[in-house]
Amino acid sequence: MRKLVVLSFISLDGVMQAPGGPEEDPTGGFNYGGLVFPYFDDFLGKMMDRQRGHPFDLLLGRKTYEIFAAYWPYVKTGEDPVAAGINKATKYVASKTLTNLEWSRSELIRGDVPAEVRKLKEQNGPEIQVHGSANLIQTLLKHDLVDEFWLKIFPVTLGRGKRLFAEGTIPAGFKLLACESSPNGVIIASYVRAGEVMTGSFAVEPPTEAELARRRRLAEENKSTE
Repeated sequence: MRKLVVLSFISLDGVMQAPGGPEEDPTGGFNYGGLVFPYFDDFLGKMMDRQRGHPFDLLLGRKTYEIFAAYWPYVKTGEDPVAAGINKATKYVASKTLTNLEWSRSELIRGDVPAEVRKLKEQNGPEIQVHGSANLIQTLLKHDLVDEFWLKIFPVTLGRGKRLFAEGTIPAGFKLLACESSPNGVIIASYVRAGEVMTGSFAVEPPTEAELARRRRLAEENKSTE
């Protein structure tokens, strides 16, 4: 079974829209695009290189695919190991509108996306990474197809915008695998799927009638020995 990992840049309140720049996704009049830039440093860069420094394939939505395809194929792979990994990866693209994918090693996913993703996970191959692709992620969450989250959490709140965990996210338990913070205050946290949501209560259970009777007897006995 291939592991499916979602890698996301998010604000403290979970907004993941247009982290790379205002032009990425202004949908809904969103004007806070580019939250990564002010906080990016060598620490964060090395962490991202480490997370993409092994074989992987990509699962992308249409918008993220078009952003990637306009940039990564033109980066000299001999000078950039990240570009080499991304260009070498098979790119699975979930889209209802695209008909022709010019970027090498790209394949369209049509029809029942959850079913097709399940088939991909059952095949032999490297882990499947999801970058960006906010709308696609909601489908993956709804059908419990995400195995791990590798999150970069930035110290800002945005109030509005596309959120990583939007309506339709199913209740699910996760286990923290690793957590670090950058000099600029970005939390890098990795979580793995870990069963169902566990709940409990700190409320004190009221005593039973038998317990109340026992307490009364003890009180009477204590009075008789005073």
